[in-house]
Amino acid sequence: MTTAPAPTRPRASFDAGEPERDERRRKRRGHLLRLPFYLLALTMIAPFYWMLISVFKTPTELNRHPPSFVPGSPTLNNFYDPDWSATQINPGHLQGVFQRFQVDFGFGRFMFNSLIITIAITVGSLLIASLAAYVIAKHEIKGRRVIFIMIIASMMIPWQTTLIPNYVIMRNLGWLDSYAGYIVPALAKAFVLFFLVQFLQSIPNELIQAARVDGAGEWRIWWQIVLPLLRPALAAMSIFIVLAEWNNFLWPLIIVQSDEMANVPVALARLSSYFGGAQHYGTIMAAGFLASLPTVIFFLVFQRYFTRGIVLSGVKG
Repeated sequence: MTTAPAPTRPRASFDAGEPERDERRRKRRGHLLRLPFYLLALTMIAPFYWMLISVFKTPTELNRHPPSFVPGSPTLNNFYDPDWSATQINPGHLQGVFQRFQVDFGFGRFMFNSLIITIAITVGSLLIASLAAYVIAKHEIKGRRVIFIMIIASMMIPWQTTLIPNYVIMRNLGWLDSYAGYIVPALAKAFVLFFLVQFLQSIPNELIQAARVDGAGEWRIWWQIVLPLLRPALAAMSIFIVLAEWNNFLWPLIIVQSDEMANVPVALARLSSYFGGAQHYGTIMAAGFLASLPTVIFFLVFQRYFTRGIVLSGVKG
């Protein structure tokens, strides 16, 4: 009597699970490879999260040990405390960030100064650099290569060496503690000019020649043809300029003498130096939150141009 062979497991069902296991392995491997990026993102997000929760904490909660990672009693008093009084002491109530400086509009004055300065420098430097780049890239002027090399060579000079000469010039012109002292020295940006020249060299010269044949003048060619073609490069450069000028600290610190003309970084430095101590951390964090909010919004709105600017800077040459 022969016994029937034991039923074998269908090979199809065994093989069906292999792709799923391979997919799980790839996912686990991908998460492990991305782990350093997760850790790096955590180190950058953690300070911003701590600043955000400190904005809504009371002075008592800020001094609590161990610290809390979620505000127990959220408050907006770090921005403006209606119960604070200059004539009588009210425990637990301090000046908000908009009550600290005796200037019109308080901390809003510094935000306004930074906004005006940043917009003026960004627009002015891009227009000047685009005009100069058009002349260097598309005009056969005598000595243009020497001029371009000298401009590029200026990028090799440490910017700290120009602080004292620029300060003396601003003082002799009477531009200390003024918008002109902020804006005029920052209009010439060699890197922006270099970037736009490289971008313009990829544009056919026949396009410019056709406009000249049609009777367009140089100013009209620059305004109606060159600037529209430079739009991607200008958008990319504007992001770098805005971030740099909004966070500019050293030069404003040198030329600013009054609170009325201070920008946001200078105001933050004065706030932390005038009002020290752990009980004032909430107000300082509120000021830091207001200072970082415009740049975060600006980046979120124009992040695709930011990424494109990095790509353009890498492939244009």
